[in-house]
Amino acid sequence: MKLALGPLLYYWSRDEVLDFYRAVRDWPVDIVYLGEVVCSKRRGVRLEDWLAIADELAAAGKEVVLSTLALTEAESELLTMRRIVDNGRFAVETNDMGALRVAAEKGVPFVAGPHLNTYNCETLALFRELGAQRWVMPVELSCETLGAILSCRPAALQTEVFAFGRMPLAFSARCFTARHFNLPKDDCQLRCGDFADGLVLNSQDDQPFLAINGIQTQSAASCNLIGVLPELQQLGVEVVRLSPQSRRMEQVVAAFRGVLDGALTPQEGNAVVAKLTQGAPCNGYWHGEAGLAWLDDAQVREARALSGS
Repeated sequence: MKLALGPLLYYWSRDEVLDFYRAVRDWPVDIVYLGEVVCSKRRGVRLEDWLAIADELAAAGKEVVLSTLALTEAESELLTMRRIVDNGRFAVETNDMGALRVAAEKGVPFVAGPHLNTYNCETLALFRELGAQRWVMPVELSCETLGAILSCRPAALQTEVFAFGRMPLAFSARCFTARHFNLPKDDCQLRCGDFADGLVLNSQDDQPFLAINGIQTQSAASCNLIGVLPELQQLGVEVVRLSPQSRRMEQVVAAFRGVLDGALTPQEGNAVVAKLTQGAPCNGYWHGEAGLAWLDDAQVREARALSGS
C-alpha cells in the first residue's frame, strides 16, 4: 500500500509552502498532490511554482499529481484548469466534472478526486472508460459501502482513501472566512491566511464542530484511519491519503509508514497520531456512524457484533 500526501488545503505564505515541500522530498511518501483546490484568489504560489516543486519532487522519486479546483466559477479559473491539464508532464487530479471532461478529451491520465460524487460501480466504470487511473473515495462513505463498490470496480482502477486530516465536507460560492470578518468576498483581504489549519467553529453547546477555510467547510475533528490500515489492505485499497497540517506532519507520515512497514502495530500508531492531530480524532464515517465520532477497538467490535457483520 502506498502513502499519498494530499493537496495543501490552506493558504500558507509562499515561503512556508516552499519550505514544506522541500522537507517532503525526504519523507517516506510515495505520491504527492500539488496545487490549489479551494480558492483561485490564493495566488502566493502560482502554477509555475507548483510545476517547479513538482519537478523537484519527481527528481526525488515521488509520483506527482497536479490537483484542480473543486469549484470552478470564472473564466480565468477555467483557463488555469486547462493549463494544469495541458502541463505535459504530470497526471492530474480532477476535482470537478469540468476538469474530468477536459482531461478525458485530451487523453490525459487522471485521478478522480474526492470531491466528485463517486458512489457506485456505474460511476467508476464511466470514469475508467474516460481514462481514470485512480479514484479517491468520498470521505463520508463507510467501509461497508466501499467493500460493495470494490466488489465490482473496473480492472486496473486503483482506489485511494482519505485517511488523515480535517475532512473536506463542502464548498460554496460564499467565502465563510470573509463573512466571519464582515468582509465582502471580492475584498476578503485573504483572511484565511491567518488560520494555518482553518478557523474552528463551535456548536451552541461550545463543542468544536466545523472548520471554515475560505469557501470550504471542513470537520473540526481530524480523520484518523491508521488503526484500520490492515482492513484497508484486505479490501484491496492501494493508496491512503494524508492531508497536510501545519505542524507535526512529518511525524504523522512516519507513524503511518511505521504501521504499513510493521514497525508499529495499528494500536501503537493510533496512540502516536492521537497526540499529533489538529483537533480531536474521528473515524465515525468509516464505521457507518456520525462522521465526528471516534470509535475505539472495543466499540468497533461491539458495533459489528450488534450488526452481525
